Amino acid sequence: MAAVEILDIFPHKGTYPPGEEATIWVHGHCPGPAPFRGTIRLQVTFLADRVHEVEADLSLPPGGSEWVSVALPLPPTDGRGYGVDGVVTDEEGRVVARTSTAVDVLSRWTMAPRYGFLSDFPPDRADVVSTIEGLARYHINGLQFYDWMYRHEDLLADQETYQDPLGRWLSRQTVRAFIEAAHRRNIAAMAYTAVYGASVGFGQAHPDWALYDAQGRIIPFGQDFLSIMNPAPDSPWTDYLIAQFVEAMHKMGFDGIHLDQYGDPKAGFDAQGRPVEIAQAFHAFIRRARERLVAVRPEAAVVFNAVGNWPIEDVAQAPQDFLYIEVWPPHTRYYDLWSLIVNARRLGEGKPVVLAVYIPPSQPHNVRLADAVIFASGGFHIELGEQGKMLADPYFPNYQPVPKGLAGVLRRYYDFVVRYENLLALETEDVTEEEAGSITIEGVEVTHKGDRDRVWVMVRRGAGVEVIHLINLVGLPTSEWSEALPAGPSPLEGVRVRCYTDRRPRRVWLASPDFADVQARPLPYRVDRDERGSYVTFTVPRLDYWDLIAIECAR
Repeated sequence: MAAVEILDIFPHKGTYPPGEEATIWVHGHCPGPAPFRGTIRLQVTFLADRVHEVEADLSLPPGGSEWVSVALPLPPTDGRGYGVDGVVTDEEGRVVARTSTAVDVLSRWTMAPRYGFLSDFPPDRADVVSTIEGLARYHINGLQFYDWMYRHEDLLADQETYQDPLGRWLSRQTVRAFIEAAHRRNIAAMAYTAVYGASVGFGQAHPDWALYDAQGRIIPFGQDFLSIMNPAPDSPWTDYLIAQFVEAMHKMGFDGIHLDQYGDPKAGFDAQGRPVEIAQAFHAFIRRARERLVAVRPEAAVVFNAVGNWPIEDVAQAPQDFLYIEVWPPHTRYYDLWSLIVNARRLGEGKPVVLAVYIPPSQPHNVRLADAVIFASGGFHIELGEQGKMLADPYFPNYQPVPKGLAGVLRRYYDFVVRYENLLALETEDVTEEEAGSITIEGVEVTHKGDRDRVWVMVRRGAGVEVIHLINLVGLPTSEWSEALPAGPSPLEGVRVRCYTDRRPRRVWLASPDFADVQARPLPYRVDRDERGSYVTFTVPRLDYWDLIAIECAR
């Protein structure tokens, strides 16, 4: 039998608009002494159902490898994720290799924001294209350009090459090259800015624009690093900074603005000594920025950082495209990640939620569990960026390299998030804790609040489907994502689940990003009844970190 290996497979864009044909890149390798000639068949699936398939010839030289591009038509339905499963057969029709990836169809990337980051923009950077290509492998569809600007109050330098406030040499040409490379992959470029930060000299030159403390001093940030300006609607600073946003979008080609704050101050005074309600000022600033930016570019996106979840009540319903929360103590438990997402989605009336949770890649078990919790909760995690790097610190340039093993795990997790996004976030609604309590597991303690040494059960209900997430916390010494885990949870086998439901099941299936094959696999089940009501039972063959079970119900 002819031997062949599939070294990689991924779509050439982060996401696709409705009606566009996808291109799937396949990297094949022939280790044998004879050339390989055969066929690769790509099957498109929506959840557990086959949609259609295409075939393409695959020819590989002996001992060599080739990249092959396959045109893949996609259904035009907006807001859907699909699995793409590849089967390679030789000239005799024998299956010699299998592989998989995922694609989604979104009219706006912010419908399912798989947010990444860039933070290095030196002159003559040589790996711009390969960096963006690497992020496309993880289906990243939006990038935060962190600290790309000349100054906080003067975003664009007059020169092509300039130094930022910390002395790093940056290049407008490199920033533009990254934006153009991202656009070729249908990845949005978001310009990071601080909503009220300015250099100390600027604050001294514009005292009427600044924010003051109770002693009448301009509020500082850092040791002589920045002055805090007044972001209220009637402050001249607001119109000045928003004009900078418009100029940056015009001259650089950004697709939107990522607004940052520092968590403090939470109160202040204007130059006349009048109190400034900072939380309300943020809401108004977001609204003003969006009005100005969409007048320039209707598809422009605006996002605001709710540092430490503050002030989420005031900004959740502001006209931003998704909610972004930088997670800080006391939100140190895995349960807090779930709670932040669910609460923000409720306040934001269903807006997607991105969490910035800084877990170094040297803690792979924490990374894996945090991603499982965030994704199962219907959220997204900004963590990937630069060339094979991961966020490990709130100052993004302090990123760290991702070990090869963790990189492979994250590829599966991000494929999984795209493939099943319609169950994870877009078409489901949260159920009550009482309803979640209708799930029991034989011989295993269950938790609905992320307690350690238990299986965490999350239940979500959508039209015609009930989704059960099992997060394995068995054997863990802590329920804190901020404490390094020496090992992962204890794997469980033959997990027998009972689920009480008032709906009649027609099919039960399982999928997990911890399996080598992330395709949906059917589960045999039984329907019975006792004094509590009707229930369905089934056995999950294995639980490592995260399993997803879908109970499809008769309508």
